[in-house]
Amino acid sequence: MPIGTFVNVATVVAGSMVGLLLRQRFPAAIKTIIFQSVGLATLVLGMQMALENDNFLVLIFSLLIGGILGELLKLDVRLDGLATALKHMLRVGDARFTEGLITAFLLFCVGSMTIVGALNEGLSADRTLLLTKSILDGFTSIALASVYGVGVLFSALPLLLLQGGITLLAGQFQGFFSAEIINGLTAVGGVLILGIGLSLLEIKPIKTINLLPGLIIVVLLTMFAV
Repeated sequence: MPIGTFVNVATVVAGSMVGLLLRQRFPAAIKTIIFQSVGLATLVLGMQMALENDNFLVLIFSLLIGGILGELLKLDVRLDGLATALKHMLRVGDARFTEGLITAFLLFCVGSMTIVGALNEGLSADRTLLLTKSILDGFTSIALASVYGVGVLFSALPLLLLQGGITLLAGQFQGFFSAEIINGLTAVGGVLILGIGLSLLEIKPIKTINLLPGLIIVVLLTMFAV
């Protein structure tokens, strides 16, 4: 059972609820400084993750090919449509729903702690890494939800499916997620998070959603490069 993931999901839900409550009470100046603080912290996290990969060519081609695919598939338009349909179905009026969902998904689901922690739980019932991640994600979700709103809360669903799925299929995934692939995923995810940080700080809007296929391309390129 992916108990570590269940705990992780619970902390994200709880943190998001706290963030939503605080969001209603913060004056504009406090919201602005939270927005900027989250943006700066996101930049630092993204840079740390991006430096995990030793193969710059794999990183750049993953982003280039992934970005082109994302533009051709119009992922941003499609995801906005899905998010709009979901908002109407749930009667959610939050304008930043999609941003919050994607931002939280990348922060909570892309990185070595997610993959290694889920594998450790599935293979040896060692939940130490996932429980540590749960605490970090819980506090992060408070800040994110106070900025982005209810979309952060709904990121708990892809977190449950992805992280819990890796735990349940750990035996099959053990040989697939090599150290090189984990580092590659972390690096590409870090660049995507950097893009989110730039958008948060209103430096430059980045189509982060259209870069998501890079997470698939980096796996394929790394498998051929090793």
